[in-house]
Amino acid sequence: MIRTKLMFVAAVALLSGCGARAAQRDDAAPAGRQTLRHGGIDRTYIVRTPARVTAGQRVPLVIVFHGGGGNALNAETMTGFTAKGSAEGFIVVYPDGTGRLRNSLLTWNAGHCCGYAMENRVDDTGFVNALIDKLSAQYSIDSKRIYATGMSNGAMVSHRVGIELSDRIAAIAPVVGTVFGDEARPRNAVSALMINGLLDKNVPNAGGPTGGRPEAWDGTPTRPALEQATFWAAANGCAPTPRPQDQAAYIRYSHDCAAGTAVELYIVKDNGHAWPGGRSGSRLGDTPSTSLAATDVIWRFFAAHPKK
Repeated sequence: MIRTKLMFVAAVALLSGCGARAAQRDDAAPAGRQTLRHGGIDRTYIVRTPARVTAGQRVPLVIVFHGGGGNALNAETMTGFTAKGSAEGFIVVYPDGTGRLRNSLLTWNAGHCCGYAMENRVDDTGFVNALIDKLSAQYSIDSKRIYATGMSNGAMVSHRVGIELSDRIAAIAPVVGTVFGDEARPRNAVSALMINGLLDKNVPNAGGPTGGRPEAWDGTPTRPALEQATFWAAANGCAPTPRPQDQAAYIRYSHDCAAGTAVELYIVKDNGHAWPGGRSGSRLGDTPSTSLAATDVIWRFFAAHPKK
């Protein structure tokens, strides 16, 4: 039993880039943590609001999902979205996944991944929907500018949230994530920006098995990174063939879409399984590329694509 638990810890840490050591830092989380009971579970999350908001002004909401094995504070530290929200005037919420432990080794139910949340069929989409309701009642949130992003397992659940909450989510930005090929079509258009690492061994660009062990996922092979863009292009009625632009640091693929909707994918050439321009999740995690600042790229994309 002990050996199995240790294998699970290692598997989730490899898949997410977030080690258990980093996740334990959640005990030091500052003010901003709140609780929402959903599905019989007390779900927790951290909210960060911008310092200056004009009275009556409605502001965007960005939901940031941690990687498998991480937690809310880990996502905040890795991405730097709190500083970006403060500078640009939007609210950031960092939800916690679920797990056997309270503040570490938390995961999201992305269908075929990962760990505890997948095995127990946790209703994470329902939780996010309820979370949006609660935050909208507490803060002046612009309902046409609600966005979702995340890393690894958090990227996978970003895809799922975008699909299942397409009536509420304006755009998504999964980082080092994937699709599995059996996703349902969303009912509404959702702009999508994907960022993957060419050197990623945990969620390979060519698809196939992930870098995690069976304890962390159900064994369904991942699809190639480009199929994320193909999926969203088809869902949004965009041109099926992307236009590649090969830059020194990355290859950018973009689809021609109707005005107001966009589908783009970046393959960062020197990035592995990490948040480009951010911080490593742990000592065991890949070192993030410095050739692209993912948080800056994501926010520019979000800001340009409100709900149609």
